Amino acid sequence: MPQTKILIEIGARIKSIRKDKKLSQSDLANLCDFEKATMSRIESGQTNVTIFTLFKISNALNVHISELFKN
Repeated sequence: MPQTKILIEIGARIKSIRKDKKLSQSDLANLCDFEKATMSRIESGQTNVTIFTLFKISNALNVHISELFKN
């Protein structure tokens, strides 16, 4: 699977969970101590995120990090 497809799928999963939790992109960015633009790039699959970044996002969303990898 190409790297860009994986990043897009992870970003879409983050966005889906965020919306389920009724958080705006700005809300999630603030919880993670990121800029909104950074969260936008993550959700759109435009940036290669580190495991630490995914850990911060999963904590902010109150889900296990493995949830970010589910289809």
